[in-house]
Amino acid sequence: MHLREGDGASRTRLEAWHEDFTLRAMVLIVHGFPSAVAALRFEWAWQHPQASRRLAHVGPRLRSEAAFAFHLRVLAHMLRVPPWVRLPLTVRWLRADFRCDLCPPPPPHMPLTFGPPPPRAAAPKRRAGPLADLESEPDPDAEACCALCARSFQDEEGPLCCPHPGCHLRAHVICLAEEFLEKEPGQLLPLEGQCPGCKNSLLWGDLIWLCQMGTEEEEENLELEEEHWTDMLET
Repeated sequence: MHLREGDGASRTRLEAWHEDFTLRAMVLIVHGFPSAVAALRFEWAWQHPQASRRLAHVGPRLRSEAAFAFHLRVLAHMLRVPPWVRLPLTVRWLRADFRCDLCPPPPPHMPLTFGPPPPRAAAPKRRAGPLADLESEPDPDAEACCALCARSFQDEEGPLCCPHPGCHLRAHVICLAEEFLEKEPGQLLPLEGQCPGCKNSLLWGDLIWLCQMGTEEEEENLELEEEHWTDMLET
């Protein structure tokens, strides 16, 4: 098991290896960490469960338990305890023939997927050309303000936008987070909520991912230098 730091935090992955005599194959990855530091801390706790206070309830490896099965057992419990239980992670099986159920299963907001990760998509661009003027677009002045607090966006602050067609919601991260956490006042990180504009259900991780797509190229060189707030969560 090791961590590969790829093209920034959104592509940082935790990788599990299955070893059977001479066979060594990468069969599982967990990705979607908010920063490289968060992924590294996750990996450290996975490799040292006995030293992490978050995993004190996970028993040691049994005599009859294979190393691969033990790592999966530790992973299953990690996805169910703070601070990782609320992160928008994805569990991806690269080898379906080694796939087995995690016990306990991942939280509902963590998708279980199969196959190689999809290629990184380019940030969506506004269509240019003579037909662009014919499309109905929201008022530019309205777009410059948060739909929840009516305050303007700072230059360095990218708004969260609803991905549903026809919905023009744009909001500060903190404003939309507070909206999603109305029923969970004791939490800091939302899981999902209802769009205040179109009333469709939204996953918080999807909103953050879409927001990062537009600024990822600009921030790629600064990402490892800046400290993410989730890096302060103890493991």
